[in-house]
Amino acid sequence: MRIKIYCIGKTNEAYLEKGINEYLKRLKHYTNIEYEEIKDIKSIHDPNTLKLKESEVFLSKITKDDVLVLLDEMGQEYSSIQFASFIEKLTNQSVKNLVFIIGGAFGHHSVLKEKANFTISLSKMTFSHQMVRLIAMEQLYRAYSIIRNEKYHNP
Repeated sequence: MRIKIYCIGKTNEAYLEKGINEYLKRLKHYTNIEYEEIKDIKSIHDPNTLKLKESEVFLSKITKDDVLVLLDEMGQEYSSIQFASFIEKLTNQSVKNLVFIIGGAFGHHSVLKEKANFTISLSKMTFSHQMVRLIAMEQLYRAYSIIRNEKYHNP
């Protein structure tokens, strides 16, 4: 299974970028993974219109073979072990492409939410959309270490 992660805007903080790159490197031992930062749309100031335009960009990258997962504060919450089971189940179902989308500061437009196969929340707490990138990468790495029964995760 190939994992694709799309997010809006460049990662501005060096410590976040370093962490993201570290987990990308680690994840490549488990799966084919792609990470893409999509250029900010700076010309639109209305939040709803901005979310719609961001959704259109995301949807232009989605194919019929993709299983779409939105990271959203209103999504389903999982423990790390439950998330690992979720990843393993999709792998066993021969999903070709698992696509995670991290929206901008205002979240996702309803157009994108309607297309999503799953919506997942990383926490009841709110994180910056840039920090979510690192947290999501770490949780993906943790999920694969759980699936492989490796020492990274301490139950």
